[in-house]
Amino acid sequence: MPTQQQREALRRLPAVHELLKREELAPWLERLPREWVTQAVGDAIAMNRRVILENETIQGPSMAELAAQAVDSLHRLTEPRLRPVLNGTGVVLHTNLGRAVLSEAATEAIQRVARSASNLEFRLEEGVRGSRYDHVEDLLRRLTGAEAALVVNNNAAAVFHVLQVLAKGKEVIVSRGQLVEIGGSFRVSEIMRESGGRLVEVGTTNKTRIQDYEQALTDETGMLMKVHTSNFRILGFTEEASRQQLATLAQKRNIPFFEDLGSGVLYDLKTRGIGNEPTIQECLEAGADLLSFSGDKLLGGPQAGIIVGKKSWIDRLKKNQLTRSLRVDKFTLAALEATLRHYLNPEEAVREIPTLRQILKDEGELQSAAEQLSGRIQDTVGEALQIEIVPARSEVGGGSMPGVELPTHCVAIAPRQISLTQLEYRLRQAPVPVVGRVSQDRLFLDPRTLEIDDFPQVAASFRYALQI
Repeated sequence: MPTQQQREALRRLPAVHELLKREELAPWLERLPREWVTQAVGDAIAMNRRVILENETIQGPSMAELAAQAVDSLHRLTEPRLRPVLNGTGVVLHTNLGRAVLSEAATEAIQRVARSASNLEFRLEEGVRGSRYDHVEDLLRRLTGAEAALVVNNNAAAVFHVLQVLAKGKEVIVSRGQLVEIGGSFRVSEIMRESGGRLVEVGTTNKTRIQDYEQALTDETGMLMKVHTSNFRILGFTEEASRQQLATLAQKRNIPFFEDLGSGVLYDLKTRGIGNEPTIQECLEAGADLLSFSGDKLLGGPQAGIIVGKKSWIDRLKKNQLTRSLRVDKFTLAALEATLRHYLNPEEAVREIPTLRQILKDEGELQSAAEQLSGRIQDTVGEALQIEIVPARSEVGGGSMPGVELPTHCVAIAPRQISLTQLEYRLRQAPVPVVGRVSQDRLFLDPRTLEIDDFPQVAASFRYALQI
């Protein structure tokens, strides 16, 4: 039973119609249907009723507090949930923060097709219906050396599509060391089962030789598959069959050799001393019949699953009914086409694609950027923060280049007037949220994943967080 104090607090709660008369709610009643505002008010009253019943000594909210709660609810209803965020984590492809940032050309391409009708499936030369994939297939063929290409909505879909169309009801041989689980509980073994392929594991966790594949071949074998292990790496006493060996074996049996690259690379970062990821071109030259990879990882484009390889196999994928279920829209194609065009000139790709530009920033550039960012924040908030520039490490992220660390210089920040937890929370609540990483009781901002043009807004978000 409620206490006397609780009953009095409950009696003080206003009726919905009384709260709707508050001045704070008048603009919302003009802007939104009355039932939506009524619902927000009712929810605020109901929430406080529960709070009162759960606390014996609570006094209950005032009318102004209840109105403010209803207004906050209406703000959340009407403001965009998906918002721009400034990524100061130093993780270039941060999955939680949307992975690859698009180039200016890619964002402009999206805007152009959004504002007008387009030739998505219309051939302007002949005046007849065409294929949406024509807009990117020629570019993909030219850039990779593949005979054909197909784009679906992400790389998980690409892997499923290849297995379902080309290996359903057949055995697919995969090294035991490549049976990984990546983000979102995506397991190679589970996707194999869902596609209808029958998984055949060969070798051991750390060693799989070409002989292991040969011994596993049967009349039921439909595919040899190689899988990128994402963030998982085995170090030390290891061995794996080469692409050339797998391609030769598959060719002898007239079955496809399919490689899930995870994150495909068109610009050879190895030449810049970064990582050891093979390029898409290298994998095809080694003999892979089919490759799949993501558009929004190292490629630096929109989310997409890209399949390239031999025309005979890709034609079968295109003709399957599942292709329609997995197809990409005009916005993805516009952004992908613009991104791929950058790669026609490798220097332009490095200059224009944010993912490549951020990965390739050198230490001198990063130290200078850290000094500029530090000075901008200090000039804005004064002595409210203790700021220092420290050497640190960045990551590529997104399951790409596991173990590769990039040297950087970070702005390390310790608040003097509020707790670090409060500072981090308030930065996330700023009109333009700022996300960094916490280490050693300080907030680190890495200029690798921030642009110089972002610095004024970062400083403004700190002013908001510190309520200056």
